[in-house]
Amino acid sequence: MPLIRAFCIAGLLTASATPVLAAPYGPELQGFKYPYPLQHFDFQSQGKTLQMGYMDVAPKGRANARTVVLMHGKNFCGATWEGSIKALSDAGYRVIAPDQIGFCSSSKPDHYQYSFQQLATNTHQLLAQLGIQKATLIGHSTGGMLATRYALMYPEQTEQLALVNPIGLEDWKALGVPSLTVDQWNARELKVNAEGIRNYQLNTYYVGRWKPEYERWVDMYAGLANGPGRKRVAWNSALIYDMIFTQPVYYEFKNLQMPTLLLIGTSDNTAIGKDIAPPAVKAKLGNYAVLGKQVAALIPHATLVEFPGLGHAPQMEEPARFHQALLQGLNAL
Repeated sequence: MPLIRAFCIAGLLTASATPVLAAPYGPELQGFKYPYPLQHFDFQSQGKTLQMGYMDVAPKGRANARTVVLMHGKNFCGATWEGSIKALSDAGYRVIAPDQIGFCSSSKPDHYQYSFQQLATNTHQLLAQLGIQKATLIGHSTGGMLATRYALMYPEQTEQLALVNPIGLEDWKALGVPSLTVDQWNARELKVNAEGIRNYQLNTYYVGRWKPEYERWVDMYAGLANGPGRKRVAWNSALIYDMIFTQPVYYEFKNLQMPTLLLIGTSDNTAIGKDIAPPAVKAKLGNYAVLGKQVAALIPHATLVEFPGLGHAPQMEEPARFHQALLQGLNAL
């Protein structure tokens, strides 16, 4: 296992210099164990043969004839939905948890024009291959931006929408965050390692409260970022950051027509580019206690559920509390 020196994740945090060991994984996360059998969907996109890794988990409880599609965040994978997959399956849902192109167990092409429209199209093709005509979408973090775009593109096939601490509740560029080039993002991503990931997640995702079970996800991300495909992983990650920063969904929340559940840990402070923003701008970014209420007012059929004191990943911080609220919310929509 390589010795990895501490650095910041995506340049968002300067970590301590404590050496940290992390297991190396292949460019499609080979060697990392998924919680459920991993399958692959092969398809053509932008002149390339690509594959999406995904988990398709049947209902364990009494089947309710409904399907949930889980959309992961930027620093997450389908595997990080492990607890939610179990809770939803136990409640009777069929659960599909894909890894988007550029992430985790899926292809990382040398050249790809990333857009939320493209990722939504890829996901739609996967669901068509699986014979799924209509589904509830649950998107976390960047997956919330993707789920929103999917719902806007395929409203008739989106039964319900649930957004878990989605980023994109504000337009960072319009608020004054400086833009970075893809090359600048790439240089940052090449410096990602376990200590920087842990420190960033501790302060942003978990509000300073760390649990041993979070280490698995640090190992997953650091092992991918520092494995044999590190340059390809970093390049795709840079393209994805550029997509996130330049393709806001904020202005289209008003166009969502399906029942929407907004689940917000109010102590979250995630905002892309916050570290390079001028102090006056930085002070205004990532205030989820305010953003959740503001966006709930923009979405026509929204129900807001707040988790006071929780951070960016309430489904991982307090799983029982979160899943109870999620299932009640989906049943009430």
